[in-house]
Amino acid sequence: MNMTNKKTGFYLILIIILAIVAGIFCYPEPYNKMIDNVNSKYNWKIWHFPATNFKLGLDLQGGVHLEYKADLSQTGDKDKAEVMEGLRDIIERRVNIFGVTEPVVQVYGEDRIAVELPGVESIEDAINWIGETPLLEFGEEKSQEEIDAIMNKRKELQGKTLEEIQKIDNWQLALDSPYKGTELTGRYLKSASLNFDQTTYAPIIELQFDDEGAKLFEQITERNIGKTLAIYLDGKSIVDTDGDGKITDADIYAPRVDEKIPGGKAIITGQKDVKEAKILVQRLNQGALPVPLGDPIAQKKIGPTLGAISLNNSVVAGLYGIIGIIIFLVLFYRFPGIMASFALIIYCLIVLAIIKLIPVTLTLAGIGGLILSVGMAVDANVLIFSRMREELALGKDVLTSIIEGCNRAWPSIRDGNFTTLIVALILYFLGTSFIKAFAFALILGILISMFSAMVVSRIFLEFFARSKVGKIKGLWS
Repeated sequence: MNMTNKKTGFYLILIIILAIVAGIFCYPEPYNKMIDNVNSKYNWKIWHFPATNFKLGLDLQGGVHLEYKADLSQTGDKDKAEVMEGLRDIIERRVNIFGVTEPVVQVYGEDRIAVELPGVESIEDAINWIGETPLLEFGEEKSQEEIDAIMNKRKELQGKTLEEIQKIDNWQLALDSPYKGTELTGRYLKSASLNFDQTTYAPIIELQFDDEGAKLFEQITERNIGKTLAIYLDGKSIVDTDGDGKITDADIYAPRVDEKIPGGKAIITGQKDVKEAKILVQRLNQGALPVPLGDPIAQKKIGPTLGAISLNNSVVAGLYGIIGIIIFLVLFYRFPGIMASFALIIYCLIVLAIIKLIPVTLTLAGIGGLILSVGMAVDANVLIFSRMREELALGKDVLTSIIEGCNRAWPSIRDGNFTTLIVALILYFLGTSFIKAFAFALILGILISMFSAMVVSRIFLEFFARSKVGKIKGLWS
């Protein structure tokens, strides 16, 4: 890659802009305060940078960690994976209902499931939430007058602030559901199964109620012909109807009733695909956990204070490490060391921005992987500088030495990072949650470290080598 002065300068500006954007994204508060001052002074409307927090793991935020062993003794070998996935889905929905932010529920091995609940302080509450039976409910439409009142109130509140909303009479009406509860609940549902239409081959869901449920269902369908029945699990829609990836109060799953349905058998049509239909059947059958869990085989509570201390210690250790590396680079490699130090700072900003953007859950193990990847980034620069010095010793000019040094160092950098990537990938796919966090952070760090060394550092070096600084050989050797 032999670039002209203009090209090098252009790429350098792009890298600096990328670093500034990444830095603001990681820590937007100073930028947003500055924008507030500018907007108030000149009456402008410059947008704020979105302020989001890093997603912290249990060991940094504090909370409860539980591990269970599912009883699969009555489950066939072919069904075990499906049962465990259903179990994971139920537990995740249940802890979400109780307001736990960012729970992590993972299946590992054949019959183990781990549950991490950040911010939860009581192990007993966590165990109760997981073991509790979900409530399946059927709701029918309210009267047209009630529905119109709710919808009109919602339109009236659109675009208003919370303070403005609270000044409007009867604003709470907008929070009401257009559906009301019925006597029919999951206790009357015997089973739900997936089938296919014999003509269109579209997936359909067949419901079978018990004798008492059949009577209730017949009465409800008779008085709701031409209307819809909503289905709720734990007070929320049984599926994500708006496709945003989350089940919220805005989601309402409500099949239409075309006729009175006697005998306790019903068919739900209109599913988008087989996967969606399978999820719906699985949740309709969630009158209880699909297999016994019993008491957790392992449990651990991490206090928020301990988590904050761990996070603070990790950040301090990382800063000390980076400062030590910068001092080493400047003392041993002089001007190239200064350029590598800037590249290292940009590397850190890009890594943190990507972690926040994805977002990746930061754990102590993950931070360890990131710190290790910093060493990999520095190692790549050291290889480049060593090859540069060899070229300079042969009497070549600085720019030629940089180009040759980068080209000669690349095979070693590539092979060293590639072998580490192989090990990290094995750890990621075969390891448990903490090992996965370490491996993923290491993989991310290695990939960006190669970009940092072979692109960022090289552009910095070539830019200054083409300037007057490049004529002072004492700064480079």
